[in-house]
Parts: sequence; structure tokens; C-alpha cells
Amino acid sequence: MTTGKVLVFKSVLMAAAAGIIMLSCGKQVLAVSESDRWKEKEAIVNSIPETRFPDKTYNIKDFGAVADGRTSNTLAFEKAIKTCAQNGGGKVLVPDGKYLTGAIHLESNVNLHLDDHAEILFSIHPNEYPIVHTSFEGTELMNYSPLIYAKNKTNIAITGKGTLNGQADHTNWWIWSGGKDYGWKKGIPSQNDPQNREVLVDMAEKGVPVPERIFGEGRYLRPNFIEFFECNTVLVKDITIINAPFWILHPLKSMNIIIDGVTVNSHGPNNDGCDPEYSQNILIKNCTFNTGDDCIAIKAGRDADGRRIAIPSKNIIVQNCKMIDGHGGVVIGSEISAGVNNVFVEDCVMDSPNLDRAIRIKTNSKRGGIIENVYVRNLEVGTVKECVLKLNMFYNVYGSQTGNFIPTIRNISLENVKVKNGGKYGVWAEGYAQSPVENITLKNVVIQKVDSVHLLKNVKNIKFMNTYINEKKVE
Repeated sequence: MTTGKVLVFKSVLMAAAAGIIMLSCGKQVLAVSESDRWKEKEAIVNSIPETRFPDKTYNIKDFGAVADGRTSNTLAFEKAIKTCAQNGGGKVLVPDGKYLTGAIHLESNVNLHLDDHAEILFSIHPNEYPIVHTSFEGTELMNYSPLIYAKNKTNIAITGKGTLNGQADHTNWWIWSGGKDYGWKKGIPSQNDPQNREVLVDMAEKGVPVPERIFGEGRYLRPNFIEFFECNTVLVKDITIINAPFWILHPLKSMNIIIDGVTVNSHGPNNDGCDPEYSQNILIKNCTFNTGDDCIAIKAGRDADGRRIAIPSKNIIVQNCKMIDGHGGVVIGSEISAGVNNVFVEDCVMDSPNLDRAIRIKTNSKRGGIIENVYVRNLEVGTVKECVLKLNMFYNVYGSQTGNFIPTIRNISLENVKVKNGGKYGVWAEGYAQSPVENITLKNVVIQKVDSVHLLKNVKNIKFMNTYINEKKVE
């Protein structure tokens, strides 16, 4: 049995133990009350195991690290992590100071811990990042290693109040995006990642095996910042992350992840704060996201690659987080082909004139996917530019995205939501005639200063309960 299938099997067993499996037959799904849904959320949280490490410390300075911000410490990190793992695990300590390094690869039972005034500076030279099995925008490939990478590891952590600095800016990683706002004139057109992205997507559509999808030198696609690939039982706590090349926290085919008290402040292209993909049992709490793209974006693979892997993302919980700049606060998609279900968002604050939407689902008929059971409560929203809730089956940021995989969006609930400046629409929902957006509930929602109550196309069963928009009750 492959690792991916093992993860799915384990997730089903855990869900069954927690009593949260839904019974279905065709399109008939047993009704579950709203209160029972939130009990499910508690069961999921309680089922996630915590990391535990032996009381042993391995200081990277004892392995030759130099805190001058200029000397390469790649080998020092590698030696410290391997020694820690070989001795049964523990804490790899990064003491106060600035440490330059290339890729850091974690091992099982290792806690990479940064002291309060420690800063890891990641090299801007691509040759410091070996080619590994990874993913770019929902498509698997062989590419530059994420800055911090773990594959097939168990019981790992990144903790402490120090800073991870990707050092990306308009002069290095970001110029690969090809965007005019990121110095594209300084780059070589054949090296920008929009062109290379299309090469990769075409490979996936043609069924080219992943080991043959080799990128890197000559085919420039930016690496993720932190990626946990097929990992189990992971903690990321208290760190600050800045200046990312690309997606920032990326659990991929992983389960039992806790991300707690993390601050993300990075405004580059595609700088999503956290992107759980094909992943299950994920708790994101007490975090602050100030990003150049979506604050949290739940993913499940792109097009043919997503359908090949076919692992839905599920049991994703977001609690007590703050969203500042971003394309969306909590977003599902657009890489969504394997589907997403059981998402819970509660007690969050979202507020910025540069935040486009609060809650968003984005897909299209090339992506497809079933997105269902998304429950949101107790949001305080200051300002959003476009809308509070957007559910869109016609997402087309890369041009025509029309195919034969009609998506499904259903069972979306917002409760106890207050919005001061709602933008253009309170609710924007667009579905297909043969697949309408179905079962939307707004309960105890108050939206002020919005241009229009809603924009609805092919929507079935939308309910407004004690909901006021522009101080008028919506019937």
C-alpha cells in the first residue's frame, strides 16, 4: 500500500473512532445538525496527537555554525539534525544570531527550535536547494527543494520565537513569477514561471510520470518555504516567517498538523500563508497572516494531477486567527480537484483595505471537485474590498478554464458574523444550472456598508436567518 493510501486509510479509521463519518448513498446524505457539526470539530481537535521529544539539546554552534549572517551553515544544520535523529531525537537549537543556510531537511523526532532573537537567513542561490519530489500549485514534480523540507517523517516540529527569513524580494525569487510588479523586466522571459507552469500542467495532463517532470535549472519554478510531504504528527509554533519565495506553510499528503501562534508577513507573488493540500486533521490557531495572496488556502490538487492522487483535504480547523492583507481570509481552491470537506472556521478577525474577501471558494470545470461542509462562526470583519462570502465555479485567473469536470459546492454556513465595511457584495455565488451552489445559510450575520446584498446565479436553497445587510433584514 502506498504512503498516500496509508494516510487516507488511517484518517478514515481515526474519523470512525471519533464518530464523524457521514453515511451516504448516491446523493442522499444523512442530515447532521449544526450543533453536531461543531461537536465533530471538537472530536477532530481531540484526535490530533501532540509531538513529544526526548529532553536532549543539540546546539548548531557545536556543529560549526557561525552567527554572522554571511557564513554558510548548511552543513552545520545537516550534521546537527542527523546527529539528533540518530540519537533518538530531541531539540536542535538555533541560538540568538543570524545564520545563513541553504535547504534544511528535517528528520523524524527532531524539533528545530529558534531562540527569541535567532534568525535563519535562507540563501537566494538556487543551487543551494537540491532537486526533490515536491509540488507546484497543485501539480507534483521534481523541483528545487523547499527551504525547509520533510518527506515521510513522523513527530517533527519547528518552534520558538525566532524568525525564518526567505530573503525573497524584487531582485531574486520573485522575478521568476513574471509579474510586472515583481521586477519581470530584470528577468529573462523564458525563465518566468507562468511559462514553465504551463509546461508542468501539460506534462500532468499527458500523464508524464512524476520522476520525469524534472524542473530546476533552465525551468524556473519557485520553491515552497516549508513543506511537510507525507508526514504525520507535526507542530509549527510561535515562529515568524518573512520574505517567502512562494507558498509558505504547505502540508502535502500529511495528517495531524498543529500550526499555533505563527506570524506570517510576506507580500510577494503567490505568498499564501498556509496551504494544506491532500491533508487531513489540520489545526491552525492563534496565527497572524499578512500576505501577498490568500491568508489560508485549502488545496486538493490541480486538474488531472488532483484526480490522479484523489486524496481529499478534510478536517481542517481554523481558530482565533487574524487575517490582514490578502486575496482572501480563508479560501478553498483553486487547486481543488480531489475535493475538500469538513472545514471549520471560528473566532477570527479579518480586517484590511487590502483584504479582498473573508471566505472564498474558487473552482471551475477544469478543476472540478466536491467542496462541502464548510462551517464558519464568530467572525469580526472590519474591511473587505470585494465581498464577505464568494462561492465561484468560474474561476479563471489563468484565462479560459472550461472543461468537463463540473464542480459541486454545497453546505456552507456563516453564523454570528459582523462586518463593518463589506465591499461590493454580501454574498456572491455562481454555479451551473446542472450543479447549482446548494445549501447556503447565513444566521445572525450583520453586514454594513456593502454596495449590493448579493449576486446569485444558479443557487439552490439559500437561507437568511436574522441577517441584516445595510441595516435591513434580509428575507
